[in-house]
Amino acid sequence: MFRSLTRRLLKLLLWFMLASAALVLVLRWVPPPGTALMIERKIEAWHDGKSLELKRQWRPWNELPDDLKMAVIAGEDQKFAEHWGFDIGAIQAALVHNQNGGSLRGASTLSQQVAKNLFLWSGRSWLRKGLEAWFTALIELLWSKERILEVYLNSVEWGDGIFGAEAAARYHFGVGAPYLNNRQASQLAAVLPNPLRWSAGRPNGYIARKASWIRQQMRQLGGRHYLDQLESRRPDGWPRWL
Repeated sequence: MFRSLTRRLLKLLLWFMLASAALVLVLRWVPPPGTALMIERKIEAWHDGKSLELKRQWRPWNELPDDLKMAVIAGEDQKFAEHWGFDIGAIQAALVHNQNGGSLRGASTLSQQVAKNLFLWSGRSWLRKGLEAWFTALIELLWSKERILEVYLNSVEWGDGIFGAEAAARYHFGVGAPYLNNRQASQLAAVLPNPLRWSAGRPNGYIARKASWIRQQMRQLGGRHYLDQLESRRPDGWPRWL
């Protein structure tokens, strides 16, 4: 019985790995119709007896402004072009900070945030972190850096029912995403730790200062030159079609 159960579990695990890899590979080219976080927010609203209209409109990579791409990199993951999904240095620093009794600090890369928002539920558990690591590895293996950032900017939450750059730009600033300026892009990036608490369109003093810091970091990172580094990074010999 134990051997039979073990075989079934291993077979189930294998099917999950194959199915999840196939799904991630398809999403390399097909825009995700929605995210797990969007479903979660809708369920939360129903549970609270509220009506929540989800707003999201996909914008392809070449229609997303460079300022917004650089702003989220500067504010969320400055080693995005270098790492393979996990910033080990940031993880170690966060662990030390949290163990010393500081306010709880995370160290999620943009790739990890895409994996979590797209496929998983909120909350903290070893199961969810393990699945997040698996999907992050798949995303980094099967997608280009440009695709990761494209999906991120079209999926991230920027307000109550507001998902993606296009909906955020229209809601907070009354313009389409391609027309966001440098300051607006930095303000959108500044609220990302808690977009339900802070407003990009009506920034308080803290968000205004953080947005100013983000703009400084954007310049130091090199702006457009940094984005030029976001090419597919594959091990030697990896098929070029991937």
